[in-house]
Amino acid sequence: MYVFVCRRCDAELTAPLAQVALPVHAHQAYGNGLQLPVLMESGTFAVERGPWGPPWRRRAETAPDGADGPVVIAPGDVRGTVLLPERRGGACCGFDGSGGPNLACVACGLPVASRIDDCSLWQAVWLDPAAVRRLPVEGADAGPASWADLLAEGRGVPPSEPIASWGEPFRAGDRWHWSPQWVAAAGQALAHLLVASEGRAVTVPDGMAATMFRRALDALLPPARPARRAVLAGPGRPAPDADAAILLVPSHPRTGETWAPAAPAHLVPLPFGVWLRLVLPESPPPVPGSGPLAGGILRDDPPAPPVHDAFRIDWQVFQRTLDRLPAARAPWLREITGNLTPHVRAGL
Repeated sequence: MYVFVCRRCDAELTAPLAQVALPVHAHQAYGNGLQLPVLMESGTFAVERGPWGPPWRRRAETAPDGADGPVVIAPGDVRGTVLLPERRGGACCGFDGSGGPNLACVACGLPVASRIDDCSLWQAVWLDPAAVRRLPVEGADAGPASWADLLAEGRGVPPSEPIASWGEPFRAGDRWHWSPQWVAAAGQALAHLLVASEGRAVTVPDGMAATMFRRALDALLPPARPARRAVLAGPGRPAPDADAAILLVPSHPRTGETWAPAAPAHLVPLPFGVWLRLVLPESPPPVPGSGPLAGGILRDDPPAPPVHDAFRIDWQVFQRTLDRLPAARAPWLREITGNLTPHVRAGL
């Protein structure tokens, strides 16, 4: 466990926190005027090790003590700070961090973090690595759950959800959207799928995997045969067939580790919650009711309403992931991704 303190005066700025993997959707902007929830679970933090994200810093300016990039936490885990309203930035409904750090240390006044809560952005606080440092504290820091434990918990992410517009209360009639987490996960996975394709067509399983990827793969890759076959694989799953050249596998929510089989294969990572709903798409069975329901009654909630819009892969997550993959510099892949604007405009 760690707490983050001010570099100038050593005042504590956070509650005790445990480190987890940075969510794929950490920098996502989703929809227009939508009210997204808090990005991080309470009691956790994640480090952005890339060159983007508020506050904007060059790698040479990052801190030397483990926090080598902006650190993101839940807003409720902040301590000892005051808002700087003059640093609102270019936001329309809240703060977007573009005006620089907008939270200052109460004890000494040093700007230390950026509160993000604008519409269509995940609510979070990004600690400036040049202004804070982390210190170990006493307390039990539970180790990462095993793959078996994660399967037993069954914390999947539904592919669609209702999202209210900013500044309005949730109503039962609010429109259902594709889950922002699924849209971001598809952006990350598509970059890896293109690399694994080696310039050939790629097939994916029917169902939600096809909804996520088939349109984009068919548009970006040539129809040359034989196609490379991508299948779902991971803990608790049967061993993939020998002809499966690409495996869609989960990444661990705590460590970020990608599940790997015994035999070598091209691995395409998916956030565990998304992967779990791909391999177990059925709704969970009825469970004993609670609260005002009488004892012995089983809940049988109706299925989620359909989303009428076509599934659209998150373009920014795709591009950021692709830029970090060394294979993206290969001439054949640069030819495929050299002009993506028509595909973006077409809604892929």
